[in-house]
Amino acid sequence: MITIELPYPPTSGGRMKSWNMIKYLSKHHDTSLACLIKYGDQDIQAFEDSINLKAFLSKPAVNDIRSAKNLIKSYIAGVPINVFRNCQKTLASDISAIANDYDVILLDHYESAQFIPQNFQGKVAFHAHNATYLMWQRFSQSDAPIPYRIVAALESKRVINYEKKVCQLADLIFASPNDIDHLEDIGIDRSKCRITYHLGDDSQLTLPDMAFEETKKQLLYIGTLNWEANIDGLLWFLNEVWPKVYSTDNEITLKIVGKNPDIRLLDAAKDHSGIEFTGFVEELEPLFKESRLFLAPLRFGSGIKVKVLNAMCRGIPVITTDVGAEGIDVSNGVHLIIENEAEKMAHSILKYLEAKEQWQIIAKNSRNIIREKYNWEIVLGDMSDELLRLQDNQINNA
Repeated sequence: MITIELPYPPTSGGRMKSWNMIKYLSKHHDTSLACLIKYGDQDIQAFEDSINLKAFLSKPAVNDIRSAKNLIKSYIAGVPINVFRNCQKTLASDISAIANDYDVILLDHYESAQFIPQNFQGKVAFHAHNATYLMWQRFSQSDAPIPYRIVAALESKRVINYEKKVCQLADLIFASPNDIDHLEDIGIDRSKCRITYHLGDDSQLTLPDMAFEETKKQLLYIGTLNWEANIDGLLWFLNEVWPKVYSTDNEITLKIVGKNPDIRLLDAAKDHSGIEFTGFVEELEPLFKESRLFLAPLRFGSGIKVKVLNAMCRGIPVITTDVGAEGIDVSNGVHLIIENEAEKMAHSILKYLEAKEQWQIIAKNSRNIIREKYNWEIVLGDMSDELLRLQDNQINNA
């Protein structure tokens, strides 16, 4: 398995999926991992102590900075900026030295394709975390500053071409149902695709149901606060929705959880009362238990949103948008609340903060659908079976 960052600790949706994948696969296959090391919170020793791998290859990231300079360099290199930002020649050389000892290479994220040796003789599986081109495309249609939108529009075209090459290279593709649809839109062979999901912490299903009476009139937001899709959605909420909510009931509070919030979020929050930035929180359960609604006001992005599934798993009713609910088999008003307009979202927040019976129905339904459809044992078992079939094909054809 090749991925673009150490999937540990599993503190984000992408890392959580990658961590659960490598952990599960290492129990059922002879499995090795190659990855880049980024950020300051990645405990390599703790990762190695938590898993049994045949080999572990890692090298520090070199160009992992979002900057105009790296954007220009990516054009010179002829690859999308995120591919350039994850380039590491030494890691590529290390992978090349051992690749043909393996039957299957599993690419985790499309940027990992650059590490496949040209002489690799086995099969290639690709795990698509998103239809990434769509994220750039949707950002280009947002109300971000015009220069950002122009860059995003151009980048979406480059990513389309690169994602198509990765999918054509792969013998097997794992993606969520909606991402399979979006990949098919750019000409990908659907017959190579298999359904998978990004999930939350399904161990929460062992916890007791939430109690309406024990919660406060409090909204909870959890997410990466320097990720543009999250910034955009929160800015819209703070500027367009929150004033309508708070002016109606000034006892309502909003807690925003995540480290290193973007300065735009801090500036927007200064104009309003009732908002608290908590920073990173190690143990989320106390926040879940006291919050009455979970907020996910996304306006662009792609793929299944783990934060939404995680809150549903815990049984806290989620209020989100079409983008936030994308790819999840849910019904509005049954499993969660979906609103795309500021006025309607404010109205629904005020309604469900008071409507105990309807709140309880959604809380119960959200946990039930997680039990039935979105748990790790089912999803990873299916992936493992597909990889085993691909491995058998490689051995039989050798």
